Amino acid sequence: MKKLILITAVMIASVALISGCSDQRPASTAATQSGTPEGGVTLETRIGDLSFTHDFATGYPTDETISLLFNEIDFQRACQAYIWSIPLVSFAQWQYAYNVTLGAENGQIVFLNGYDDILGGLTFNATTPYALVFIDLGQEPWVVHMPEGEVRGAAHDMWQMEITSMTKPGKYVFVGPGQTAPAGAAKAGYTVHQAPTNSIFLGIRLIPTDPNERKALLDNVEIYPFAERSNPKPRGFTTPQGRRWSAAHPRGMEFWHRLSDIISKEPVFERDRFFMAMLAPLGIEKGKPFAPTEQQKQILTEAVLVGEAMAKAIDFKKSPRLRDAHYVEGSGWDIDTTSPTDQRREYYDALDGRASWFYEAVTNNMAMHGMETGKGQVYLTSYKDNDGDWLDGARNYTLHIPPNAPAELFWSLTLYEVDGRDIIHNQYKVTDRSSRMDLLTNQDGSVDLYFGPDEPTGKKQNWIPTEAGRAFFAMLRFYSPGPTLLDRSWILPDIEKAK
Repeated sequence: MKKLILITAVMIASVALISGCSDQRPASTAATQSGTPEGGVTLETRIGDLSFTHDFATGYPTDETISLLFNEIDFQRACQAYIWSIPLVSFAQWQYAYNVTLGAENGQIVFLNGYDDILGGLTFNATTPYALVFIDLGQEPWVVHMPEGEVRGAAHDMWQMEITSMTKPGKYVFVGPGQTAPAGAAKAGYTVHQAPTNSIFLGIRLIPTDPNERKALLDNVEIYPFAERSNPKPRGFTTPQGRRWSAAHPRGMEFWHRLSDIISKEPVFERDRFFMAMLAPLGIEKGKPFAPTEQQKQILTEAVLVGEAMAKAIDFKKSPRLRDAHYVEGSGWDIDTTSPTDQRREYYDALDGRASWFYEAVTNNMAMHGMETGKGQVYLTSYKDNDGDWLDGARNYTLHIPPNAPAELFWSLTLYEVDGRDIIHNQYKVTDRSSRMDLLTNQDGSVDLYFGPDEPTGKKQNWIPTEAGRAFFAMLRFYSPGPTLLDRSWILPDIEKAK
C-alpha cells in the first residue's frame, strides 16, 4: 500500500517554544552531526531538524533551516487559508456551477425540483423545491420583484451573510459596493439594499404544494437590471435538465483557482487583510493572475488535502470544541448551526464555527437557529452510532423517534454523503423520511426508522437505502420546534446498529 506522507503542524509559533530557559529546550545534537555547522546546534522539532550557527538564542538559522521554515510557514498558512475561505469558496464554486455547468445567465433563476435536480447541493432538503439565483452587481444595480402570494426569499453576500430577507411582496433594489443608490428609488417604492460584495445570492422558497401554484409564483418573480425598470425584461428561469452540478468545495488545485478568481472579483474586507498577506507568497494576490510555481503547486496541493482534513475534523467532531454544538450530555447528536449569523463572537470571528457549518451547508440566518429563538428550524446532526463508530453505508441501523416529536409543522430525517455533503446516492432515489409521509408508527406514537443496504422486512416505507463503500451522516430537522425540544425534556436517542 502506498502511503501519503504529510508534514503536519498547527502553527509556526510552536517553534518559538524552543526559546526560553535552557532546561526547556528540545533535544540538541552535537556539531559533528551532518548538517550542523561547526560550533552550532541542531534541534529536533515536530517539523524536522532545525540547525543554528551557535546555540538557538545566539546563532543564525542555516540556509537549509530557513528554507525549511519558509516552506512550513507557507504550508501552515495555506491550511489555515483553506479553513478561513470555506464559505467564500463554497459560493464561488456554486456560482461557477450556476454559470458554467447549468448555463444560467446573470440574474436567471435556477429551479430545482426533485432528487436528480438537487444532487450536488450541500445538505439540501429533498422534499422542498428550490429557486436559486446569483446576480453580478458589478456593472449596475438590479431589481428583484417579489409577487403577492406564498413566496419568501433572502439575499446573501458571497461570504454567505444575509443582506436582507424578502418576506413581503414588492420591488427590492440591490446596489453593489462603491455604487450610488439610484436617485429617487426609495420614493418610487423600491426597497434599496447596499450589498457588501459584487455578487449576491438569492434563495427563494415557493410555499404551495400544488405544482401549478408554484409555477404561477415562479413566473411572477421578476429579476432585471434597474436600468430596464421602464421596460423590464425578466431573466426568467431554467432547470438542470439532467446536467450534474456540484456546490461542494473543489479538491486539488481547482480550489485555489476558485479562491483566486473570487478574490479578484470581490472587495477585501478589513478583517481579512492578514489572510491576504498569508496568500501572497503562495501566488494568490488580488489584481494579479494566479500562475503558481511548481514549488507553490506542491505546497498548495498538499495544503488543500490537509485543510479539508482539518475541516472534516472540525465539522464531524463538533462537540465539545464548538460550544454551540452541544445538545445533551452523552448524546451522539450535535446542534448543527455552529456559527452566529454575522460570523462574530464578542472578541473574535467564528473561524471554526463557520468552517463547520459551511463545509456541509449553505447560507445562515436566524430562521436556522431555532434552539436560540424557539422559531424557524432546528438542525440536529449525527455522524456516529451509539457505540461511537462512524456511520457507514455497508451497515444497517435503526433510529427510534419517541412519541410527541416536538415539531409543530413536521420533522424530517435526511441522509447525506460525506464526500459531497449532498443527499445520499442510491438507486431508489430515496434520501429522507418525514412525519408528513405515511410511515409505520408504534402504538405509543413513536416511529422507528431504518437505514442501510438491506431493506427491513415489511418496513420499506420507514427505510432509507445506503450503499457500501461510502460513509454518510444524518440530519434531523424540526420545523417550528416545540418547547420540549428547547428545554431538552424530549431527547432524541442515538442511532443504533440493527440487531
